[in-house]
Amino acid sequence: MPHALSQFQFLTAADLRFGRGVAHAALDALAGLGGRLLLVQGHDGSRADWLVDALTDHGAVVCRFSVEREPDLPMIEAGLAVARGARVEAVIALGGGAVIDAGKALAGLIPSTRPIMDHLEVVGRGLPLEARPLPFAAMPTTAGTGAEVTKNAVIAVPEAKRKVSLRDRHMLPDLALVDPSLTDHLPKPITLASGLDAVTQAIEPFLSCKANRLTDALCRDAIPQGLKALVLLMERESKAARDDLAWTSLCGGLALANAGLGAVHGFAGVLGGVTGAAHGAICGALLPHVLAANETALMRLSDQEAILARMQAVRGWIAEALDCDAQNAFDCLARWSQAQGLPGLKALGLTAEMIGDVAEQSRVSSSMKGNPVALDSDLLTGILGRAL
Repeated sequence: MPHALSQFQFLTAADLRFGRGVAHAALDALAGLGGRLLLVQGHDGSRADWLVDALTDHGAVVCRFSVEREPDLPMIEAGLAVARGARVEAVIALGGGAVIDAGKALAGLIPSTRPIMDHLEVVGRGLPLEARPLPFAAMPTTAGTGAEVTKNAVIAVPEAKRKVSLRDRHMLPDLALVDPSLTDHLPKPITLASGLDAVTQAIEPFLSCKANRLTDALCRDAIPQGLKALVLLMERESKAARDDLAWTSLCGGLALANAGLGAVHGFAGVLGGVTGAAHGAICGALLPHVLAANETALMRLSDQEAILARMQAVRGWIAEALDCDAQNAFDCLARWSQAQGLPGLKALGLTAEMIGDVAEQSRVSSSMKGNPVALDSDLLTGILGRAL
């Protein structure tokens, strides 16, 4: 683990606003992004009508583009055609992580003249953007991905059966509005999957070999709050819990953007590409099994007291939230998630025959670089088998 006082860099959105009511209070700022706006929305366009009406009242011309699934290459190409045809000057995304990723990608690519594949990691050339993205505002309606404060957009490439990133530091949003009221009364399955994603994205940077003093502070505050909030929201609706889970999601986004992730997300990009399953559900299914495998691998090594102490802290936070013994915390999390309705990887589309290939592809994924320990093939396949 890095020394507490080691040097680090911290990147985030240019203007970050958090709290109930910030979405409506920022209408002047949103309208000021440009006269011709592309609004990227979810499948239920009626949830964005209030924003379109408000922006129109402020004198903006609004063009809408709907994102009905996690973004893939054909979707982004279609969005570019719409946006360029409408000569938009800025992009606003109102929705979950998929919507924000799509909006971020479109804002980055609209000014570009190169093929999209030139800019994609892993399956493309990974070139930086050749022109500054359009002004971009992100308004999350789920507490999950933290995409409103990250510099990448995850895009599925069907031909390669992979989810990969379009990544550039200039893709950080100009305005991020994290208003927990936009997440109120989300259906339980969405709350569960996105909430487990939020918790995972705070735990992995905390355990990452790239962790730093600032990301540590964010994660130590966010992880226990997020776990307790998610448990409460599985029992009943609570504005306070929605606030805490939105805070956890934001902290996870800030932390992962600056300290990296780990094996859960190393697997998730590959699994999302081969199964088409939702990212949050994949992360939730993997989290307890990755934690257990990381701990097993670390205990085989010497001089790992610092990271093992962090593993014990995570055990304690899970145990406190779920009211179970810390020694059984990872198993308890797996059982609790299943009891709340989270599907295993088998139900999400993984088969036993696919495990070897998925493990090998995951081993070299970019997120694995942040994992606290290198996981060998046996541990990787074991994780997938237990999560199946």
